[in-house]
Amino acid sequence: MSSIRTGLRRRLLTLLAATAVTVGAALGLSAPAWAISHSSATSQLRAAGISWTSSGNCSDRYVATCTSFEGIRQATIDGIITFKRASGCAVTITAGTEVGHTSGTYSHWNGYKVDIAPSTCIQNYISAAYTYVGYISGFGYQYRAPSGNLYTKEGNHWDILYYTCGC
Repeated sequence: MSSIRTGLRRRLLTLLAATAVTVGAALGLSAPAWAISHSSATSQLRAAGISWTSSGNCSDRYVATCTSFEGIRQATIDGIITFKRASGCAVTITAGTEVGHTSGTYSHWNGYKVDIAPSTCIQNYISAAYTYVGYISGFGYQYRAPSGNLYTKEGNHWDILYYTCGC
């Protein structure tokens, strides 16, 4: 009897999930499963004590002087929150998913990267906790976290590539 209930429950959940996807797509709500909204990201960052700044004082993804989190991956948000907690440093994000960055699969636009303002605390933590990769010509000094995520000191900011949500 319980195997029949389990089968029915599984079918019902599959039907509900398929219906939700179909309705969402029909309403134009479909987005990659990994992408979250700007408001969701800012809510999580604010709760974690992470600030952000924008030279244009805006959050429009299509304006290079704005700092937007529209379409950022949840793993990227989780990663920067994990980094803040592990390092104990104040973190200020200076770039997210807005236009004006290099394109590619693992890009800002695709939600894999954030830039953060440098500080002595951040420099000390990264250089002590992560493996120095070397100087990457045209980019900067790069460090690899045990998670595989990359931290590159690009002059006036740290460019962070989050493959995973670990720091």
